[in-house]
Parts: sequence; C-alpha cells; structure tokens
Amino acid sequence: MSKTQDDISARPDFRLFGRAQGKPLSARQQALVDHVLPQIDLPLDGEIDAAALLPGRSAHILEIGFGGGEHLAGQAEAHPDCGYIGIEPFLNGVAKALTYREEKGLDNLRLHRGDAREVLPAFKASSLDRIFLLFPDPWHKKRHAKRRFLQPATRDDFARILKPGGQLRIATDVKSYADHCMAEMQADERFSWRANRADDWRLPPADHITTRYESKNLGDCAPVFMDWVRNAD
Repeated sequence: MSKTQDDISARPDFRLFGRAQGKPLSARQQALVDHVLPQIDLPLDGEIDAAALLPGRSAHILEIGFGGGEHLAGQAEAHPDCGYIGIEPFLNGVAKALTYREEKGLDNLRLHRGDAREVLPAFKASSLDRIFLLFPDPWHKKRHAKRRFLQPATRDDFARILKPGGQLRIATDVKSYADHCMAEMQADERFSWRANRADDWRLPPADHITTRYESKNLGDCAPVFMDWVRNAD
C-alpha cells in the first residue's frame, strides 16, 4: 500500500456531506459528466501536481466543496492567468460547474467529484497558492462535530500542500462553526490570522464572489471570513 493510500485509510470513514445526487441531470449535463469530466478529472493513481495539471499559470488554487460552482467559476473567469481545481461530492453541483466551464470557456479549471479528504493526501507538497473552504456543512449538533471538514488531519493537509505565504480562506455563517475553526487554526503555529480589525472578518473580502446559496442567509449569524496565511517553516 502506498503512503497516500495509508494516509487515506487511517482517516474516519464517515461521510461529511448529505445526498450525493439530487434531481436527474439534464441531457446536456449528463453528457458533460460522461464525456468532459473524465478529460479534466484529477489523476488519482499518483501524486497530484497542480502546476503540471494546469501549466503556465501564475498561481494554483483549490476550492473544496464548491457547491453549484458559482464562486469557483467566477474566480476562474476573473483570473484567467490562474489555475483552479474544484472538488465536490454532489453530482448536480459538479454538473453545474461543468456547464459554467463550457459556457465561459474556462480552460483554467479542473474538477473532481468526490470526498476531498480522500484527495488532499495525494497533492504534491507546497504546490498550492490558495485554498477556499466556503460555507461547509456545519454539522450543528455537538455529537456530530467530528464530521466537520476542518479537523487536525485536514489542517495538516492544508499546511503541507500550501506554499509558504499561501492563503487559506474559510467562510461560514454558523457561529459554532466559526468558533470551531478559530479554535482549530489558532492552535496551529504553522498558520497566522492576519485580521487587524473587526471589518477584516465581518466584511466580504474584496475578491469574494457571493453565491445564491450564501445570499439565502441560512445560518445563524452574518458571514464570517477568515483568511489564514501559511507561515514559513
């Protein structure tokens, strides 16, 4: 068994997400899933090198749990010089992201349908400039806290695959999740939170793209934006 497989098998086997598929896909979406997704999927038989997958880009960015793909596609469209990778378990979300990619001609975007916990260990060390973890499932109940995406194992993954100076942005509109993230991240000396005033986390960052999901205000607090920077070793 390879090191990557060892890392994955040592992780909890519970799911961090709900349904894997919603309503049936349209014929167009199904065609994109069947024929385009295999061409832009991530190679899972070895190390994932973002620079090799998306060569000639000035930066390489990962979004975990991109939902319907609005933010991911918006970022890829706004920054064509950068390479973007999105991982999402929900088939309908992947299909929507594929549609955005086709309509907007986003050749700087690659997608994978699956559980990001199983993929992060395969990324090459210090290969990403930025990671987005936006509005993940908060798992409100205390007994379900271990299901939250941000845990010591995934925090270790972030520290390993981000370049020194790389940025991790976490956003949530659930107070208990914000508290959870602060506790997890502040305990790790490999990361620094660069906020100097309340508006640094209360207001959306200048480059943030608000999605329809975020606009529904389904949480119990106003959105909180936490930008963490990977310190040099």
